[in-house]
Amino acid sequence: MVDADEALREFEALARSAGAAVVARQTGRRRKPDPRTYLGGGKVDELREAMGEHGADLVLINHALSPVQERNLEHALQCRVLDRTGLILDIFAQRARSHEGKLQVELAQLRHLASRLVRGWSHLERQKGGIGLRGPGETQLELDRRMLGTRIRQLEKRLARVRQQRDQGRKARRQQDLPAVSLVGYTNAGKSTLFNRVAASGVYAADQLFATLDTTLRRIELPGGEAAVIADTVGFIRDLPPQLVAAFRSTLEEVVEAELLVHIIDAADPIREENAREVESVLEALGADEVPQLRVYNKIDARGVAPRIDRDAHGRPVAVWLSAATGAGLELFHAAIAERVSAEQARGVIRLSPAEGRLRARFYGLGDVLDERITESGAIELTVELPARALARLYRHEGLTAELIPLTDANLPADAVAH
Repeated sequence: MVDADEALREFEALARSAGAAVVARQTGRRRKPDPRTYLGGGKVDELREAMGEHGADLVLINHALSPVQERNLEHALQCRVLDRTGLILDIFAQRARSHEGKLQVELAQLRHLASRLVRGWSHLERQKGGIGLRGPGETQLELDRRMLGTRIRQLEKRLARVRQQRDQGRKARRQQDLPAVSLVGYTNAGKSTLFNRVAASGVYAADQLFATLDTTLRRIELPGGEAAVIADTVGFIRDLPPQLVAAFRSTLEEVVEAELLVHIIDAADPIREENAREVESVLEALGADEVPQLRVYNKIDARGVAPRIDRDAHGRPVAVWLSAATGAGLELFHAAIAERVSAEQARGVIRLSPAEGRLRARFYGLGDVLDERITESGAIELTVELPARALARLYRHEGLTAELIPLTDANLPADAVAH
């Protein structure tokens, strides 16, 4: 559990990332939030006094506010009020660079704004009139809602087209049989710095929260002549606004579709395990919790730890300790990636129905069929051996549902038993 001081430090870092100068902070305890202002009358008075003392013109609240609470606070304090969701949306709006990223951020902002259309301003209560507009009329609030709804639908259509382009690119990479590796992690853990190191890329990297938003893909060479596509994705944070997860879902599909997730963790952060759990919870919400994972503990130079690879009971790499800033341990990182994406093989028997001729052809197209026989019921039994990631793609994208039955002496092809 992250303590209140740590949570406040992170929120101040978010404020600085947005370009705000933090002049004062206030904390408080309540049994339950005030339904009108969230904070309660006494705390609102304290805030008003602090604002006058420091000349502040913006109040940031490290919680999600309801539209009514936000409006009431703005009225009481006579200044702009942003909750945690609004602050993160503002940072994303500043950092988005690609066409897709800008569309995604605008969509998230409009969805957030649509929930804020609560008759808080006088013009929203006036009837629109005039030549050609007499009669029942339409309130300004209804017009605003309609305009927002129209723009949201336009953005959704444009993002759907971008998603189709992403799918085509993914399909081309699958045809080249290039394994996909996605970097994930808590914001400011060093993902982009590591990406630049391993991919010789120029992705912007800085010591700030959400330094980069746009997913970048690069081909990298691995030991043994293997190649892979590596993706740098947006960083996660606790209490990530659901609007952003929804808007960035097409970008984050690079995570769901990956053969391997590289979970970057700041080894020097005292709450690294809590942050790692936050990342795991977002991955679960995205449906990516079943994708194989390799942990990378970054920034070991800040801890004085030597580079190393941690392995599980089966000898597989499960964690790499390195420094993306100095380059220490990068050769171990490449070796661990190569082991995880190329070493695992799947061998067994797949039973297909007579109607699944397309899947039979896919296995033969991969060149991985050792034997084939027809059962008395007409089912097709294929004895196959192929990379585990190739089999995973058949399950994920080709509609394969049949379970892989492990090979035994009873179902091995005759020549394989003799051999």
